Amino acid sequence: MTGSDATEALVKFCGNPWRFQQTFETPLGNLRPFVKAIVSATELVQAASLTIDEVVFEPEGLIKLLKSYSIPPNLERGFSLTATGQREVEELLRVVLSEWIDFLFIPESQSFAVYADHDEFTTLYAHTRANLDRIAGALLNQGFKVAENYERRF
Repeated sequence: MTGSDATEALVKFCGNPWRFQQTFETPLGNLRPFVKAIVSATELVQAASLTIDEVVFEPEGLIKLLKSYSIPPNLERGFSLTATGQREVEELLRVVLSEWIDFLFIPESQSFAVYADHDEFTTLYAHTRANLDRIAGALLNQGFKVAENYERRF
């Protein structure tokens, strides 16, 4: 895992989010299968970037994770982490979903994106309805709840 500044990617995405979206309630007590469904619904995600938008409370789990990879804990807007390998990608997404952080997650393939917030909502984005339906379908099949009538606006 590596860290870098990616403020421009966050600004670009929030200024022009991808066309299709669906939001789910973030199941804090059941994150492993939630994360697994997201990262394996279209293709196995072998690399991804996660960019911090806002940190509301000190993220102890993320700080611990960063220390384990010898990454200085930069919690500023635009700080990006790049995870490689499915285990690392899942670990990063699971840890950050459990914290009070707003963030953008995009796999290397850029077939979908995730924007999650500290209010426990996870929004899936895709350029095509088919890509969105694959990921949303995987979550629905496992019983995760859609946030009805919710549309994320930046």
